[in-house]
Amino acid sequence: MALALQTFSTVKDADAALKSAGTRYLGGGTLVVRAANEGDVSVSGLVRSTDPALSAIAVSGGKVRIGASVTMAEIARRPELGTLAKAARAVGGPAIRNMATVGGNLFAPAPYGDFAVALLALDATVGTDESETPIETFLAGRDDSRAIVTSVSFTKADSFRFLKVSRVKPKGVSVLSIAVVLEQAGDGTVSSARIALGCMADRPMRARAAEKALLGRTLDRDGIAAALAAATKGTVPITDPIASAWYRAEVLPVHLGRLLLS
Repeated sequence: MALALQTFSTVKDADAALKSAGTRYLGGGTLVVRAANEGDVSVSGLVRSTDPALSAIAVSGGKVRIGASVTMAEIARRPELGTLAKAARAVGGPAIRNMATVGGNLFAPAPYGDFAVALLALDATVGTDESETPIETFLAGRDDSRAIVTSVSFTKADSFRFLKVSRVKPKGVSVLSIAVVLEQAGDGTVSSARIALGCMADRPMRARAAEKALLGRTLDRDGIAAALAAATKGTVPITDPIASAWYRAEVLPVHLGRLLLS
């Protein structure tokens, strides 16, 4: 059965239409179209918006705002976004990156959602037509969200680091992903740390025990040892055809260590 598609010029009008039962928002389509094609009978209609603000990128004074309809391919082409482009390039292959959007990635279930992991480490804010929400709060309640995501905003971090771990065959899907933002004091010790993990729960999560263990430590093998020992604390790794929960928990400290020492 063909799905009805409604297009609106403003987010506000699209938001109102989305309140109807069975409707889903159509961004890049990598999630909702696949769900419909796979027989998800809960999807009876699609809503989209052509509001130009959804496709805008603004960088000013270290502050970044990315519209929810901006694709991974567009982010990968923007040198002013620095190392964040690496996280965008980690999403699927070229065809997927041409379609996959920032907003959609926030809703992607594990083992997908690598870009959302990066945004979590950057302490991003998720914007809708009426409010802005810390990304951690948004991710926790995303299953019940009906508001259209309009943007993500964050402050650029020179210390941002990102790593996606995947198998050679099949290539693409994450075994796990890690994003880190650190600040160091004048003596080289870590003064603040944010570590975000993908595939270590059903959605991106913070490695809070590892973050705490890094504070006051130097970034050498001895200094990060306690953080690596605490890396899996609080995690609930997923099991899928790519990797088991046991395997993900085993390799997390190894790859986190490599990222911290890079």
